[in-house]
Amino acid sequence: MAQVILFSQPQCPPCEFAKNYLKEHGITFVEKNIAQNTAARKELTTRYQSFSTPTFVIGSEVVIGFDQARIEALLSL
Repeated sequence: MAQVILFSQPQCPPCEFAKNYLKEHGITFVEKNIAQNTAARKELTTRYQSFSTPTFVIGSEVVIGFDQARIEALLSL
């Protein structure tokens, strides 16, 4: 399975939903909190051209927002 990175921040209900979704499906992921980690914030905006959370990086694909159909397709769920 492809590596999953989740960019999130506190007080973000969609981020909490995304984390719960991944956990419920047994998907291992790396969480990068952009509020606590300035390097993660810079990576999100410069490398992945995203300015919102949640943003998923699944393998080499970037999914901005919780797009369940696309996430499931990329993870072959």
